[in-house]
Amino acid sequence: MRSIAFADFLIGVGILFFLEGLLFAASPAWMRRAMKSALATPDNVLRAVGIGSAIGGLILIWIVRR
Repeated sequence: MRSIAFADFLIGVGILFFLEGLLFAASPAWMRRAMKSALATPDNVLRAVGIGSAIGGLILIWIVRR
């Protein structure tokens, strides 16, 4: 099993920043509404979504790296 290289991690972070920036540039009003909605969402729901996203990301990395 190969470990994930730091360069791969930085590429992933760069892609994340690119996509987030693209969303803000394409539709700032929608992003503003999404942030307001996140502020109104209970902590336990945000935590569950975050854990689910993290697990989904790890599974995706595992599948790609196999």
